[in-house]
Amino acid sequence: MQILDGKIVSQAVKDAVKEKTNRLRAAGKKTPHLAAILIGTNGASETYVASKVKSCEEVGFKSTMLRLSDAITEAELVAAIEKLNADTDIDGILVQLPLPKQINEATVINLVHPDKDVDGFHPMSVGKMVQGLPTFLPATPYGILLMLEHYQVPTKGKHAVVIGRSNIVGRPISILLSRNTYPGNCTVTVCHSNTPNLGEICRQADIIVAALGIPGFLTADMVKEGAVVVDVGITRVPDATKKSGFSIKGDVDYLNVAPKCSFITPVPGGVGLMTIAALLMNTYNACVANNGA
Repeated sequence: MQILDGKIVSQAVKDAVKEKTNRLRAAGKKTPHLAAILIGTNGASETYVASKVKSCEEVGFKSTMLRLSDAITEAELVAAIEKLNADTDIDGILVQLPLPKQINEATVINLVHPDKDVDGFHPMSVGKMVQGLPTFLPATPYGILLMLEHYQVPTKGKHAVVIGRSNIVGRPISILLSRNTYPGNCTVTVCHSNTPNLGEICRQADIIVAALGIPGFLTADMVKEGAVVVDVGITRVPDATKKSGFSIKGDVDYLNVAPKCSFITPVPGGVGLMTIAALLMNTYNACVANNGA
């Protein structure tokens, strides 16, 4: 069993991005600049955005974090995003989800300019991804691809089962794994809450991507020997033994599933770190594309 270690792969990606950024700076060209919008005081979002800002510093990017009240109106948020769209020094914009109830998520996603859509959520980015055209890939699925590539996990001709159909992970990774490229060339089955015989389908899978947000959902009896398991889940579970008062749990019953796997991602220390690494790659590419670097 080989652990797909997000710490190792994300650091390799960061090192590559830092080297590229240093070359831009040495050539007198623009330094990549990422802007993040954080609304409210959601603990998980706070931690995630802080990690993104720290990662920007590590690779030599400029970063801007806008902290906005969870009482913000949609019009005020729209104005903030439009200002970032118009700022030529900003290469990438991300709006941390989830958003307050009074904000329409689709409106916000559609408002970020496609040239700065480093989260890969804009309909134009998604459309290009579906057609196999160059674009910003959604950060978490892109991070999964980078991890599979780093460890040279075989994907051609494999049966991949994706559990979850969100626009952030499930749908895009199902499309990316089916592409005629590497990592890809899989036969993909997408499962969800209305899928009958889910365990039976999972047992047929060579690769399982668990992305539904239910801690410990994927159990050992649902996984065949030698399968590759990618755990996208990251849920805070109350834990009195921890100083923080919670533990981070994935969608996979790791202790019992891992012995059956050829490759598996841990939680924490797996896909979450790769999401940030992929975001940095997207931001660098946005800077180069938008400034002719």
